Amino acid sequence: RIPVPGNTGFGLLAASSVIAVMILPTITNIAEAAIRAVPREYKEGSLALGTTHWQTIVGVILPAARSGIVAAIILGVGRALGETMAMIMVIGNSVAFPAPLNHNPLTLFLSQARTLTGNIAVEISYATGLHANALFATGVVLFVLIMLVNSLARLLMRQR
Repeated sequence: RIPVPGNTGFGLLAASSVIAVMILPTITNIAEAAIRAVPREYKEGSLALGTTHWQTIVGVILPAARSGIVAAIILGVGRALGETMAMIMVIGNSVAFPAPLNHNPLTLFLSQARTLTGNIAVEISYATGLHANALFATGVVLFVLIMLVNSLARLLMRQR
């Protein structure tokens, strides 16, 4: 626990740390597979031309595996956007808008919040009428966010 008045230990910082640890294996496994899929001849040819090992990695292997690495990152971000239960438990599940706990704006990261997916998961069982409509609108916002992430990935892939 960080000794700040109002800090419960649940909050944005704890949730960010947990989600980073959760998506890291997904990203590293897929990125490693993409790097291993680069033909060995690329590396051998680069080294035969007199480049160093580091120049070969940066100039040949990583550009050749770029699409797989970007795919790994996109899958990791998609998993982070859809992660619900861990975030409900770690972020504090507060319906209040996050605000700094004292005069230091960095304590904003110690305040509690609620994710969009967490909001839907917690409230959908008893929602009726306008409340249910608001939850479905939240789902549409999540869908648009995921579409933006995928569009950004396509744009990154087209640039090269």
